[in-house]
Amino acid sequence: MIPLGSLWLRLLVLVGLGATALLGSRTLLAGAQPAPRRHVVEIKGMAFDPAVLEVTPGDSVVWINRDIVPHTATAKSQWDTGPIAQGGRGVFVSRRRGEITYVCAFHPTMQGRLITR
Repeated sequence: MIPLGSLWLRLLVLVGLGATALLGSRTLLAGAQPAPRRHVVEIKGMAFDPAVLEVTPGDSVVWINRDIVPHTATAKSQWDTGPIAQGGRGVFVSRRRGEITYVCAFHPTMQGRLITR
């Protein structure tokens, strides 16, 4: 037969271990980075829509050209989607925090801004 005091002690230890495991897993979940997201920028009417986009590191941005003429999304000396034909797509994955202004290399009056927080 197990003494009653010993049984209570074991029960308290088990409850304590369960609480520690539960809180520990919550801490891991709270510190976890969010999964990368996919953002879409439409190119239509000779403009980027949205013109300003906020993302987090690891997120991808997909430009879809809805115009009849080709476009690019070009951040001078940093990245360039290359020509995007009508109905085509260009992709960029944001890696560094900061703010970047980009243009269409063919139509430099078209401007957009990508903010990575």
